[in-house]
Amino acid sequence: MALSLSDIREVFEQHGSLNYGGEQVSQLEHALQCGALAEQENAGDELVAAAFLHDIGHLLSRRGPTPTARGVDDLHQFFALPFLRPVLPDAVLEPIRLHVDAKRCLCAIDDTYFSKLSPDSVRSLNLQGGIFSDDEAQAFLRKPYAEDALRLRRWDDLAKVANTPTPDVSHFLSTVERVMEKQAVA
Repeated sequence: MALSLSDIREVFEQHGSLNYGGEQVSQLEHALQCGALAEQENAGDELVAAAFLHDIGHLLSRRGPTPTARGVDDLHQFFALPFLRPVLPDAVLEPIRLHVDAKRCLCAIDDTYFSKLSPDSVRSLNLQGGIFSDDEAQAFLRKPYAEDALRLRRWDDLAKVANTPTPDVSHFLSTVERVMEKQAVA
């Protein structure tokens, strides 16, 4: 079943108040901050939509707050894809799918990246397979949408600041709607 725009709004309304992985923000605040960061860097609509929706799998899987604290990798980067694939293009879906591996890659290619991760991001990194080897990182970097996934990952890491002003849900749903409309015509 595909998620409609109203379904996405309902998911955030019903579950967006859940804590975001032991951070100082809710799932909704995190999504809004990611979308805002993407807009600030003049990302296109598809990447802004990906930034806003990248963790919706946490809300759809309903594993509760901070599954990593219980030793659970909820595979959120995959969970939402079947619900979004009928209505959104790969330019949205692939950065979402790849954003966890982007963290694993950045740890391998950027000497300072790991030290900036939050405790929950370190915990989830271990559950998600750990830091890529050099060969794995190079293979990742050759994938379509890898660069977009790396950008998304960096916004993901920054979008954990309590009380950060952002546009509201309707603002980002308008972006998602534009992308859905383009996809429907394509």
